[in-house]
Amino acid sequence: MNLLRFIGRRAAFYVFTAWAAITLNFFLPRLMPGDAVASFMMRHPALPPEAIHSIRILFGMDHDYTLWQQYIQYWQLLLNGDLGRSVTHGLVPVTYVIAGGLPWTIGLVGIATLITFSLGTLIGGLIGWFRGTKADIIIPISTFVSTVPFFWLALIMVAVFSVVLGWFPTSHAFTVGSVPNWSWDFVGQVIRHGTLPAATIVIASLGGWILGMRNMTTTVLDEDYITVAQAKGTRTWRVVTKYAGRNAILPQIQSFALSLGFIVGGSLILEMVFSYPGIGLLLVRAVQQRDFPLLQGIFLILTLSVLVANILADVLYAILDPRTRQSEA
Repeated sequence: MNLLRFIGRRAAFYVFTAWAAITLNFFLPRLMPGDAVASFMMRHPALPPEAIHSIRILFGMDHDYTLWQQYIQYWQLLLNGDLGRSVTHGLVPVTYVIAGGLPWTIGLVGIATLITFSLGTLIGGLIGWFRGTKADIIIPISTFVSTVPFFWLALIMVAVFSVVLGWFPTSHAFTVGSVPNWSWDFVGQVIRHGTLPAATIVIASLGGWILGMRNMTTTVLDEDYITVAQAKGTRTWRVVTKYAGRNAILPQIQSFALSLGFIVGGSLILEMVFSYPGIGLLLVRAVQQRDFPLLQGIFLILTLSVLVANILADVLYAILDPRTRQSEA
């Protein structure tokens, strides 16, 4: 019952947070100089006044409506899955544009994040268990690599493995001119093009996961129940996995759940360096070209994905650690 009460309270909090984020997402573009119609007119200066008026109605910026009426209309369109029309993509629905970039970002950054979390947690746990040995040298090395600027590491990867060695392509998600399909040839192109960006994410992020798990493992190993378990003759692997590992991994799981929310946003710099057709590159181009509807839609997707990740993190943390839901009861 405590778990249900905990989930209910957190759900109410996140519903309010989602409403506030969506409301801000409505007002912020209207506070910026210019609007989507003005941006569209700059690209099509020969449009007649009748067409301009129709486009203004299409974007929900008809001056005949008050701001409150526009806000209600925005919610109605939102609930119907209509995020507006993209100015820079020929008035194509924003949902189609985002749907075209979202799978690439989730596939690349999602897989790389999963690999990084798994490796970092495993290596950090082992280093924490064998603390005081030569394995500790991994900590300063991984920490140093993590301090290297992300864009610089990406450029180094391109220079070494693409330009000098010629092992991997320098940019894009597949060979230019290829048509996306489920053939082995195209899948091979995607893997080959995504190897360098994925490796960059893993190398740049691994140190943080290792350090976090190592510190938590070291802290947990000093607890009394670990000493008692060892004194009772419990097998070492059981102590590591069931007693030490389960408690040490709790902050890691929460951080991983939160990082899943940011996967949707991808890595802006990474996608810019590799010209990878994900959400990050769409966001940069939307800002540069003042495509307010697309910008608004991407921000909305990012906000909701982070909120969902937070909810999952809270629920998972409450299931694994009963003390959390007891404190909320």
